[in-house]
Amino acid sequence: MTTPLPVTRTPAARPAEGPPVVLVHGFASSADVDWPAERWAEPLAAAGRETIVVHLPGHPGGPRATPDDVTSGEIDLVGYSLGARLAWDLASRTTVRRLVLGGLSPQEPFAAVDLAAARAAVQGGPSPADPLTAAIAGLVSTGDAESLLSLVEGLAAEPFDPGASIPSVPTLFLAGQDDFMAHGIETLVARVAGARLKHVPGDHRGALAGDEFRAAVFEFLGAA
Repeated sequence: MTTPLPVTRTPAARPAEGPPVVLVHGFASSADVDWPAERWAEPLAAAGRETIVVHLPGHPGGPRATPDDVTSGEIDLVGYSLGARLAWDLASRTTVRRLVLGGLSPQEPFAAVDLAAARAAVQGGPSPADPLTAAIAGLVSTGDAESLLSLVEGLAAEPFDPGASIPSVPTLFLAGQDDFMAHGIETLVARVAGARLKHVPGDHRGALAGDEFRAAVFEFLGAA
């Protein structure tokens, strides 16, 4: 049995000018951090768009169990980092009008994580020798570490396969100019017919927080 994802909905402040915008946050982050209402839900509402901000499992506001997908008829779907990976797959299983994939890695980083070493580290043990595992341990230690590591384990068991569920809707890829996580994103863009790629200032965290990222999303969704 699965549990529906919790979401935060913000209604349009005037007659709808398009489908709801669904926002999916990244790993070891939160809906509030990645999609602060004053930067996303409020201006989208003013543009006549309902916003549905998803709270992922193991993260603040989210369930511990793996949930069902959130759907709402036709939607515009925006995902960042892990959220973009999930959006890539979700776009083939629901009615998406336009798709934005930000900070998406063409690789599968979670499969390379030493889960035993990460779990030992967050329980007070030594820092993992592997830099990736050490980075993941540091990220999860600020939240529900065990739930986040269980999520890593589940994602590693089903690695991201860019050859499967290729989106077939108008798609915009966004990547920070200094984002090493999105290195090679051009190979993903080439798989999606008619897709566009835009680089914006910043690294993996800074790109999402920047005004150029948000402006590119709003323009693509017709909410500028």
